[in-house]
Amino acid sequence: MIIDNKAIGKNNAPYIIAELSANHNGDIQRAFDSILAAKEAGADAVKIQSYTADTMTIDCDREDFQIKGGLWDGYNLYELYREAQTPYEWHKPLFDYAKKIGITIFSSPFDETAVDLLEELGTPAYKIASFEMTDLPLVEYVAKTGKPMIISTGMANLAEIEEVVSVAKAGGCQELVLLHCVSAYPAPIDQINLATIPDLSTRFDVLSGLSDHTMGTAVATTSVALGACLIEKHFTLSRADKGPDSAFSLEPDELKQLCQDTKIAWQSLGESGYETKASEQSNAKFRRSIYAIKNIQKGERFTKENVKRIRPGFGLSPKYWGQVLSSQASCDIVRGQPISFKDIS
Repeated sequence: MIIDNKAIGKNNAPYIIAELSANHNGDIQRAFDSILAAKEAGADAVKIQSYTADTMTIDCDREDFQIKGGLWDGYNLYELYREAQTPYEWHKPLFDYAKKIGITIFSSPFDETAVDLLEELGTPAYKIASFEMTDLPLVEYVAKTGKPMIISTGMANLAEIEEVVSVAKAGGCQELVLLHCVSAYPAPIDQINLATIPDLSTRFDVLSGLSDHTMGTAVATTSVALGACLIEKHFTLSRADKGPDSAFSLEPDELKQLCQDTKIAWQSLGESGYETKASEQSNAKFRRSIYAIKNIQKGERFTKENVKRIRPGFGLSPKYWGQVLSSQASCDIVRGQPISFKDIS
């Protein structure tokens, strides 16, 4: 998969997306500053969300539209999305700024009008949010753009994932990443089940990754060992500034640590193999081997009193210990001399 000329896959370091979401707190300058901070932290891309309150829901106070419990307790849906939206008129300035400083930017569209806007802006990819992955008409509309797609699978059962993958591929999507996701904010670590990541890849023959809503970076870093080639984390300039998504978002120093640690984790995986590594070769001489610990005369038998298995490793391997003890010296040997096959008979 390629986004904005950057390859994504198991042969590449994990692709890190800083999800700005609503952490601009309604301030476009904060959005600009956040994009720059994501770039400086080492993220490969910054992602925004494209919706308005009216494209998400209706302004209604009926019970169905009330949020009870959790981070957004007390809001109705319309109020939450009106506060959290990234205004459509911001999109072009944000895209232009990201291009200027050299970081990829794309978005999650929440309806067809958002897709049309993002197409006008030349978005290099699309992210389908967990809550929208069952909106199959939207998925099909995005797939028809032919752009790479990233789909989060939070809350989805296996049948729903099968449906969305089928619709995306049938609609024309050639490059697809499925993100394992637990749609809780923050997500409890004991319910993350990272083992799902390789299963997604194998079961659906796609790349897989993680959309992570846990606190900290440990879970995301661990996911690399299970094959996550793309990781998305919410990002804020400061949790202390509050905001709809700030409580489970990384700050700049944490995002930087994530970018560094996931790259190290990926580099450490390598390939299975049992050959002596280049970095080990100079230490091989410090293995144990068989040495004379006393002067030994020609014809004298080797015993535990005159030879010993010690470091360094220039003599015979300890596996020949029994053979040496059942032999005698073929020549005079001085204390501290490594025993070799030519020394025994």
